[in-house]
Amino acid sequence: MKTTKNLLPAILTIAMPMVLSNITVPLLGLVDTAVVGHLEDSIYLAGVALGSSVITFLFWLVGFLRMSTTGSIAQAMGRKNHLEAVRIWQQSVILALVIALILILFQTPIWQMAIHLAAPQNDIAAQAYDYFKIRIWGAPAALLNLTTLGCLLGMRQAKASMWLIIASNVINICGDLIFVWGLNWTVSGVAFASFIADCFSAGVGIWILKRFLANDKIPLFMPLANKSKKALAGFKNLLNLNRDIFLRSLALQLCFTFMTFQGTRLGQDILAANMVLLNFLLLVSFALDGFAYAVEALAGEALGARNFQRFEQLITTTLWISFLISLLFCAGFAVGGEMLIMLLTDIDSVRQTATQYIGWLVMLPAIAVWSYIFDGIYIGTTQARIMRNTMLICSLLVFFPTWWIFKSWGNHALWLAMTAFMAARGLSLSWHYYRFHHLWFKS
Repeated sequence: MKTTKNLLPAILTIAMPMVLSNITVPLLGLVDTAVVGHLEDSIYLAGVALGSSVITFLFWLVGFLRMSTTGSIAQAMGRKNHLEAVRIWQQSVILALVIALILILFQTPIWQMAIHLAAPQNDIAAQAYDYFKIRIWGAPAALLNLTTLGCLLGMRQAKASMWLIIASNVINICGDLIFVWGLNWTVSGVAFASFIADCFSAGVGIWILKRFLANDKIPLFMPLANKSKKALAGFKNLLNLNRDIFLRSLALQLCFTFMTFQGTRLGQDILAANMVLLNFLLLVSFALDGFAYAVEALAGEALGARNFQRFEQLITTTLWISFLISLLFCAGFAVGGEMLIMLLTDIDSVRQTATQYIGWLVMLPAIAVWSYIFDGIYIGTTQARIMRNTMLICSLLVFFPTWWIFKSWGNHALWLAMTAFMAARGLSLSWHYYRFHHLWFKS
């Protein structure tokens, strides 16, 4: 299988805007960490770490809204069916708002369960709840954003997605500086800044999508009373797809949340240090996800058009580009990891603790990159059942057993488990892809 240079423009046209915009997401986390990490006590940093972990778990758990929307719409665009694409977005919006309402109604038992599992100190729990009780009300906007972003990506509108994400995160960062350093709202200020940014992004996202569709004279809001068998079957397929991606996301988030909760049990400094390091890992994942987003849209489109040769060349090209970029991240952490930690916090105990574990981040980008890109392939081709099965295997049979066997190593056991988990994800999906992907074009 040969890579082709003529695919690079198509890949980079989507990937580079998404890399630039995606980097602002973990940069936002880094700014949150830096703003709170320079306050007088590490309890604020620990509180944001725990509170944001719970919110991230909930919102990323519903990440299937973005993934299923992107893959389904990309295939619809490959079939040149714009009306079907809009209908898929509408169905995803309805599902997003229903889930958001459920999260708001059940916020108290959700928080109580989280506190029971994390078992933090009372003062950390109080700070974390200040964060949670504000962010949870932004669920409708945050989940609506997932569907709109998925739609724009599926339609290959990467630049529009880029400006939307960047604008939202700039507002969030400015809010951090105003509310935390200007008004001294500490943890509540960080949460309120994110709430405002989510609401802004929801409104502007719909406006962008409406303007894009207006060029093709397609209404964004079509009648929902279409009860044809085809429409109902489409909604059923979307629900089935979302179910499988939900279970996949649940297994993934259990691993990351377990790191936070177990870090809580290992002490305040470990919790804060892991938050710093996980933000670096998120920086890598969001940057490389720009290429995963590109392969979602382009692979889905190639599958919809039944272009097998373009599909294979696209996958090979994207994998090689992403791997080379991951090596740059490895080198960056090896050379400047300690300096990056110093930029995020001036609390000596947190700095010293984080420095002990920076070595794991030197390896992780090159190990994890394969899972990111293969996730994009399986999202674009809507092979959610395989994603679900491999993620369950990697989490239940790799991550947790690895931690259990080496738990006497303390925090190193958590990072070893995460490294093994990422490696297993890439290996399992790559094995399945190279053995079965040709069958996708026969159905």
